[in-house]
Amino acid sequence: MTAFPDLILTNGTVYTVDPTRPRAEAIAVTGGRISAVGGAAEVAALAGPGTEVRDLGGAFLMPGLVDVHNHHFLAGKEELFELRVPIGAHLDGILDAVRSHAAGLPDDAWVVGGPWASDRLNEVNTAAALAALDEAAGGRPVMLSDDSHHNRWASTRAMEIAGVEAGAPGVVVDAEGRATGVLLEAAGLPVARAQQAAGGLTVAQERAAAERGVEILNSFGVTAFQDAGVSTHILEALRALDADGELRAWVVTSLLINDEIFGFSAIGDDLVFDGERFRTEHHRPDFVKIFLDGVPPTRTGAFIEPYLPDEVHGDHFHGETLLDPAELTDWLRRVAQAGLSAKIHCTGDASVHAVLNAVETLRGEGFAETRYQVAHGQFVHPDDIPRFAALGVSADISPFIWVPGPIVEAIREVLPRERADRMQPNRSLLDAGAVVAGGSDWPVSPSPNAWEGIHGLVTREDPSGTYPGTLWIEEAITLDEAITAFTLSGAEAMGLASETGSLEVGKSADFVLLDRDPFAHPANELVRTTVAETWFAGRRVFLRED
Repeated sequence: MTAFPDLILTNGTVYTVDPTRPRAEAIAVTGGRISAVGGAAEVAALAGPGTEVRDLGGAFLMPGLVDVHNHHFLAGKEELFELRVPIGAHLDGILDAVRSHAAGLPDDAWVVGGPWASDRLNEVNTAAALAALDEAAGGRPVMLSDDSHHNRWASTRAMEIAGVEAGAPGVVVDAEGRATGVLLEAAGLPVARAQQAAGGLTVAQERAAAERGVEILNSFGVTAFQDAGVSTHILEALRALDADGELRAWVVTSLLINDEIFGFSAIGDDLVFDGERFRTEHHRPDFVKIFLDGVPPTRTGAFIEPYLPDEVHGDHFHGETLLDPAELTDWLRRVAQAGLSAKIHCTGDASVHAVLNAVETLRGEGFAETRYQVAHGQFVHPDDIPRFAALGVSADISPFIWVPGPIVEAIREVLPRERADRMQPNRSLLDAGAVVAGGSDWPVSPSPNAWEGIHGLVTREDPSGTYPGTLWIEEAITLDEAITAFTLSGAEAMGLASETGSLEVGKSADFVLLDRDPFAHPANELVRTTVAETWFAGRRVFLRED
């Protein structure tokens, strides 16, 4: 006997992201799955005596959004438990935030938070600024992340506790050899570990951080996402939430092979082959994460052509990869043998090239099903663009941080302008047949609002309007393509396309109702689009109350 639908939503503008039926008027939901998509009359005929029928009054309904790259746990932790530096704050604003936050803490408590903007590096990177930070914190240990979350600014007391010495690799000093407190990439890990040793979160707080991160994502319409760097505490928080029926999104996790920025205790062999015990209905620990380089503003991205000359690095500095080609290929082979896919952080074109070479080797060895994602990859050599599709490598892009803004401004200070502005070749990747998947990299981006990313993909401009102009406008893509990047393509890149990403019969009933039809408004207003309701697996998990 065929079950009647639990719910029918009808008389709507239904945008399915299903190429076989891109538009419809109604959907039906049965047992948390989509059981019908079609015209209002044909779907209405399926109703039974207990079916709830809801008239949408023409409202725009589309699949739940998919974020292929974020750090939901870190974002939840930062919101619940850490200092929030005002966006774009100059040095005085950073110090004021530290002073205010520290005033409410015990004398020996850590001040932890961020982010300070990448283009404020020159302001914080002095011995005088460090002295001011020490004073603002009342001598307490301080650890503040930058907006890339790759670099930290630490107080003198924090460095003393962690045993960080001036002049060590990545520990920045001024012309007189004095530490400034700026710690690049892995140089900040001892401070992060010292802070955790002084008293990290409890298991209950870790669960709360994960739950809050998902709650915020739901409020922006996200019903599936990939956390781009986890260890056992995050895996356990997700497992526990889903076991209690409280995980309100599909989650794919990326288990860290190396850790340049987080300071997590378990990584590499101790972590990546132990993820299966955390698998639940909605949580899939299916990926590993490799940092192959850093970020361009601090010259830790790996490039084929050199950075601009400076006194520290000379005239021919290219940056370097964190793993050599043999190490990278060996790790990818080992995890593929264990059935694990890989997300690889690449910002420079040399690191992207290295990943494609390694994947080419593994495809040649018969690893045909393993998924690979180049994370960020905003700089890609033109010769490598067609290789993404040919090798089945997805482009995990983060338009939030590669539109005009502080990170772009910082990159323009270290690369020739003609190279600095040729980033994120999305049009070319799509035209070459690549899967282009949208990610926020939240909390590197201030919010996980996909409409900021979609706006940037379509217009190549800063959605906030703070930074003028466009960035390589020839690489703009259409609204259809941008929405697909944040729905079906994201699901495909994560291995979830059979479950979510489009409104098709049999898939999870994951969808959002918007306040407008984005196709009926100018492209430069896309960022104004807001989510009115979010539904996951047939139940409403967010309702905007205005």
